Amino acid sequence: MHGTGMAGWMWIWPLLVVAALVVLAVLVVRAVAGGPQPKARSARQILDERYARGEIDEEEYRRRRDALG
Repeated sequence: MHGTGMAGWMWIWPLLVVAALVVLAVLVVRAVAGGPQPKARSARQILDERYARGEIDEEEYRRRRDALG
């Protein structure tokens, strides 16, 4: 029994270290590459912006606004 009971568990530590490094790498890549996501704009906000830029006139704005509910 030359310590073979412990030798069976010796492979687990390197595996855990590698797994921890992979998880850390994934988290770093997500944090750097992902960044803050732009906030989704509602249809009403887009319509308001188009009216403010003069892309649509007041009549078109009111018609589309009423269609949105």
